[in-house]
Amino acid sequence: MKGTTPRPHSRRCPTNGGCLFAANPDVPAPSANTSWTPEADPWTLILQAAPTWAAPASDDDVPGIPSANPTSERIEAVGGDIWARLIDPETGGRPIAAIVILDDATPDRLEAIARYWRGLRSPPTSPDPRLTTQRRQRLRQMLRAVDARLERQTYRAIAIALFPNHKIDAASWAGDALRETTIRLARDGMKLVRGGYRDLLRRPRKS
Repeated sequence: MKGTTPRPHSRRCPTNGGCLFAANPDVPAPSANTSWTPEADPWTLILQAAPTWAAPASDDDVPGIPSANPTSERIEAVGGDIWARLIDPETGGRPIAAIVILDDATPDRLEAIARYWRGLRSPPTSPDPRLTTQRRQRLRQMLRAVDARLERQTYRAIAIALFPNHKIDAASWAGDALRETTIRLARDGMKLVRGGYRDLLRRPRKS
């Protein structure tokens, strides 16, 4: 796709083997112009112009190929941005077709398409359901727990910092329910920093 894949930032670091950064490391993460491939992120849509033989039953309110940011793969949508890989984006005005990869992430891909479709039909686009307020809060706790463990803090010290409104006594710590909660946060946080962060690209589902 022309003009949508960010070029590696030219800044080099003496500790990274001389490799280029994928994005400017000086830019805060929420502002960085980065994107995931559809293979890695099932919520990144794959859109193209619909084939001529697949004409819609009605031409009323049929959305055309959207315009994308020329320096990213972000589609500006009412209420929120949508990430998509546009195939031949110059064919603007034609009806859209979405390509769905059939793999273990297909349920997420279908949900992402449905979210985009609902946003087109009835704006605004609904918030991304993958990172709920509750999940964001737990992620913050997990990362704080990991940082503390790397600084050789005890689980009890971590619990005191994470749950300041709870009284945590040394005498009752062994049987305190927050002990297991804190251990779980540190354990899951370590999995996160060791590559598990990619699971955040999928919506949590019950097995």
